[in-house]
Amino acid sequence: MNKIFYTAFLIFPLLFSACSGFLDKEPFEDPSAESVKDAASAVAMVNAAYQPLQRPKLYNMRIWSLDIMAGNSAVGAGGGDDGIETIQLANFSTGPDNFAAVDLWRGPNPGILYCNTVLENVPDMDIDENLKNRIIGEAKFLRAHYYFLLVQLFGDVPMSLVPPKPSDDLNQERIDKNRIYNEVIIPDLNDAINLLPRREEYGDEDKGRATKGAAAGMLAKVYLTLKQYEQAVEMCNLVADYGYVLNPDYSDCFGGEKRHKNTPESLFEVQYYGLTNAGFWDDENQANWLSTYMGPRNSGWVGGGYGWNQPTEEFVSQYEEGDLRKDKTVLYEGGPLFDGKQYKSNMSSTGYNVRKFLVPLSVSPDYNTNAANIVVLRYADVLLMKAEALNELGRTGEAVEPLYGVRERAGLTNKQELENLSQSEMREKIRQERRIELAFEGHRWFDMIRWDNGQYALDFLHSIGKLNAARKHLLLPIPQLERDANPKLKQNPGY
Repeated sequence: MNKIFYTAFLIFPLLFSACSGFLDKEPFEDPSAESVKDAASAVAMVNAAYQPLQRPKLYNMRIWSLDIMAGNSAVGAGGGDDGIETIQLANFSTGPDNFAAVDLWRGPNPGILYCNTVLENVPDMDIDENLKNRIIGEAKFLRAHYYFLLVQLFGDVPMSLVPPKPSDDLNQERIDKNRIYNEVIIPDLNDAINLLPRREEYGDEDKGRATKGAAAGMLAKVYLTLKQYEQAVEMCNLVADYGYVLNPDYSDCFGGEKRHKNTPESLFEVQYYGLTNAGFWDDENQANWLSTYMGPRNSGWVGGGYGWNQPTEEFVSQYEEGDLRKDKTVLYEGGPLFDGKQYKSNMSSTGYNVRKFLVPLSVSPDYNTNAANIVVLRYADVLLMKAEALNELGRTGEAVEPLYGVRERAGLTNKQELENLSQSEMREKIRQERRIELAFEGHRWFDMIRWDNGQYALDFLHSIGKLNAARKHLLLPIPQLERDANPKLKQNPGY
């Protein structure tokens, strides 16, 4: 089994990994990226760019906790100041001192640095051309992804396309997000589609790396966000051409009780191998925290079990009669047993807990042993994006098929009800379907703020009693810590 190596570059600790499925790590010291000249170390350079995705600053906590801000769930946790930063987000009382905003601002930046390091060094390396192209494609996919997260959360952000030099002024101004879309995100993803292999061209040791399908699916989401619907449909069709399909069972997607990873439905997942001595906030963690955080508090049902992310009554009430996803997404009194145990409504403050990511103790016996991946993008999302784009183009009849494909797996087989919808009715149906299908996967907030230029988010939040929500909250505040360090950073309006 290959290994993950640690090295140092500039002023940052840089994780290099030339690994099988991003597994097994051992320390290895190297003075600088300048000595990285062979194929193995080129692979190690790009593996470093994946690692920030694994951290709590992004997918291991902050991204999924955006569903709490979006109103699907309550924080839960232990009361008092436990999770206070997420409580502030959910109550729309966030200020520039909120440390969830600090995490989300800082989380992508090491990944961007690592990608820029790859893109500066690898093109001139004398290594196999196919491998070189793959590594460059991976770096471009990842850089686009990191920037896409930043512009959705903060709007305008600094833009860097090369690693900083010792003589550089590190205090950068924020750049118009449209420039970042047009100069980084869209070109990088188009390049990635051209350069990356298809998923079946990877061997088992490289499963989980970025692929043509991942890049096309991410670009579809970018185009949908920008209301470029023709291009979004084109990208969704390209993903289908690459052979992605829905898993037969909804639960197969999440690597919880069934332990599936990198399934036929999955376009891109954050990879974990489970065994680690790292704590929650350590950058080296290799365990998925979703089960640990979301398991019923003090229940002994899963490793950890801290009771976070409790679905609200309003959310649970949105399931249609016969929707098979309810039993696979939510723990509720009277629902199916979990690992032979019956859930009770007094196990959370809302009467519900998330089920879809939970891993039994027999699979993950401790808080830091969960090897399940975190799904970033899957084919059901692509089908719903296609349906949305087609409907916005006025092709409502064509939107029925991709929407029905997702609903049919959920046991909702009345296709005729979709065929009779107007464009506005179809729009609401698709938006509702995205809420249910992708619940607690970190998509809801990004969907809400892009619909109707954010007015959808405000109307919905007000409807569930979150009256503090105002237009300024559609973007997070620029952290004051960052503004103190860099006076060129202007604050978002209203903060």
